[in-house]
Amino acid sequence: MTRVLAFLAHSLMRRHVHSRRTRGSVPPQPLRSFETAAPSFAVKPIGALIHDPAEIEGTMSMLGSGAGGGLIVLPDAFTDVHREQIIALAARHRVPAIYGYRYFTAAGGLISYGFNSADMYGRAAAYVDRILKGEKPANLPVQQPTASELAINLKTAKALGLAVPANLLALVDEVIE
Repeated sequence: MTRVLAFLAHSLMRRHVHSRRTRGSVPPQPLRSFETAAPSFAVKPIGALIHDPAEIEGTMSMLGSGAGGGLIVLPDAFTDVHREQIIALAARHRVPAIYGYRYFTAAGGLISYGFNSADMYGRAAAYVDRILKGEKPANLPVQQPTASELAINLKTAKALGLAVPANLLALVDEVIE
């Protein structure tokens, strides 16, 4: 996700990650991965660990107040529930953001990169079918996502003043205009 956001908005110098966690808990794996990868893209990672919906406004305001900010919104129940607020505030404060699910981009978010939800739900249905036919759940292998999707909202990119490079458009699974 960091690479996609850096490719789109190459002038970004710092990126924030929205995630919800309990105070004092270990950061989620995607945040640790982001912190590890960030130096190779010459960016300063800043974790914005949100605990309450009221904190979203302050984080977005801070991101929008300086040049070079960007946002990676980690997929979790909290960001899912508050996606309209996050998308609206990112637009208002002109913060380029990448999300983990396509439906954020369909709702007005800039870009999303993550596993294909429809593929995962289809495979879950196949598991239910196998269980209903008598297979023991303990005998079924654990599956990881195999299909990912990249979507970009060109209307949002234009509103943010971002030109989408042709070589990025060539990689996109869905362009929303």
